[in-house]
Amino acid sequence: MSIDLRSDTVTRPTPAMRRAMAEAEVGDDIYGEDPTVNRLEERAAEILGKEAGLFVPTGTMGNVIAIKIHTEHGQEVVCESRAHILDWELSMTAWFAGCLVRPVYVEDGILTWTKLRDALRFPSPHCAPTGLIEIENTHNMAGGTVYPMDVLQEICENAHGHGIPVHMDGARIFNAACHLNRPVRELAAPADTVMFCLSKGLGAPVGSMLVGPAKAIERGRLYRKRLGGAMRQVGVLAAAGLIALEEMPHRLGEDHANARFLAGELAKLSGLKLHPERVQTNIVVFDVSATGLNSTEFIARLKPHGVLMSEASTPREVRAVTHFDVSRGDCAQAAEAVAELLANAGGSACATQLRS
Repeated sequence: MSIDLRSDTVTRPTPAMRRAMAEAEVGDDIYGEDPTVNRLEERAAEILGKEAGLFVPTGTMGNVIAIKIHTEHGQEVVCESRAHILDWELSMTAWFAGCLVRPVYVEDGILTWTKLRDALRFPSPHCAPTGLIEIENTHNMAGGTVYPMDVLQEICENAHGHGIPVHMDGARIFNAACHLNRPVRELAAPADTVMFCLSKGLGAPVGSMLVGPAKAIERGRLYRKRLGGAMRQVGVLAAAGLIALEEMPHRLGEDHANARFLAGELAKLSGLKLHPERVQTNIVVFDVSATGLNSTEFIARLKPHGVLMSEASTPREVRAVTHFDVSRGDCAQAAEAVAELLANAGGSACATQLRS
């Protein structure tokens, strides 16, 4: 069986989740009559400190609903240049919300108010105004980096001072909370709306949550219907989501420790460029260009060694993501497989052996 480091989306439901799904009390969610969905939405809002929650099939749907809630057609959405909403969501900001994305590049993916300020546009005869600021916490393609609380608060306070709402793509916000050792509601508090995934590090088989003000979430429920995300007896999925929400956040530190271990082992190999000390959560991004391979070639050659990884934001970068289906031993084995790949690709000069 392969060691799958492509994403934390590949996790399989735990035995507790499977039992909860089999025994879930259900009703018709479109009528608001599924008690398990209702409980999940209430708990998600409570845990993140918001008024209301909305269960959606995917994080992409949750993000585009939030963008639509906050904006009008013809406005701009400012985000980091490698943001998930820009690169990985099929231009839904334009297609569904009718907005243009204005990207701002920051090396570590963590925007600051100083960086954002110059990208803002206000009503004029020539410029489309900024309707929303979007921040990604943790930042996926920057390697799972986390917003410091003072930076997050400064962005939101200044944005609100200009009448601009802030949406947080918090797909991995529980990882961010674990890294900062703070309650997740503190990270969510400055933002107007937050989307987070149940189906990544928290391990549920399906689903994400959008939380925010009750009136905004009420509008979001209609947008979910338009996007085909309204479901019927969906408590069978919400039941797993409740287990994920209540039981899984406490173990994310193990994934972070495994990611740091993997990064340290990979850093011993010549031909790979990465900084293990910068790994904050469960994502390791490394540059393979010095091996003479691009990311696609590297990943293809690694697969026969029994290890799966994914492409990052450039053709020279590879991403590995730890999760609860990957052990410390699996990470050690994955690093050994990379060493073998490099030795075969470029001879002994291209790779150093891992210390035993």
